[in-house]
Amino acid sequence: ALRWEKSILAFMLAIVSTILALPFLLVIPILIKLTSQGPVFFRHERLGKCGRPFKVWKFRTMYADADKRLKDLLAGDPALAAEYAANFKIRNDPRITPLGRFLRKTSLDEIPQIFNVFAGQMSFIGPRPIVAAEIHYYGENYEIFSRIRPGITGLWQCSGRSDTDYTRRVALDVYYALNWSPWMDIWICIRTVFSVLTMKGAM
Repeated sequence: ALRWEKSILAFMLAIVSTILALPFLLVIPILIKLTSQGPVFFRHERLGKCGRPFKVWKFRTMYADADKRLKDLLAGDPALAAEYAANFKIRNDPRITPLGRFLRKTSLDEIPQIFNVFAGQMSFIGPRPIVAAEIHYYGENYEIFSRIRPGITGLWQCSGRSDTDYTRRVALDVYYALNWSPWMDIWICIRTVFSVLTMKGAM
């Protein structure tokens, strides 16, 4: 695969996206500060290319005491605990602020990951970065998955996201890693715009 083409495309998309996202980068931090206590940004450790850990940037969408809220909720609801263990997400998550719910629905919370692209930790398009606890889902396919940089958006993002199960997600990630082409990235970009506008599969 012509990986240098992918790097150039990712950098160009990041520049264009930064220009387009500038109003959001100015307004969203103000709204976050006005609607809830806590920092504007949230950083979480994920695994990048070749399994190297890095901190992914997002706008904060949860309350400051989110960890305590999750612990209390899962302790009192075994069904939700099972859902969280399977997907690392739960629907109607009480940890999420009203503004945060809107940011997630529209994927605006992921805009700061443009900084991760400029830092060379992520690509604009690729499999979503995972945490170490998710490696076992990929099994022997993890080596294939980890060959490329994770992306802000990818094949899974525009194919249902939270409406798909993890087995489907792994299959999409591995397919992308093995069959990447510049045309696939362009197609994913177009599909992503449609998915964001319709909020398809967002939680």
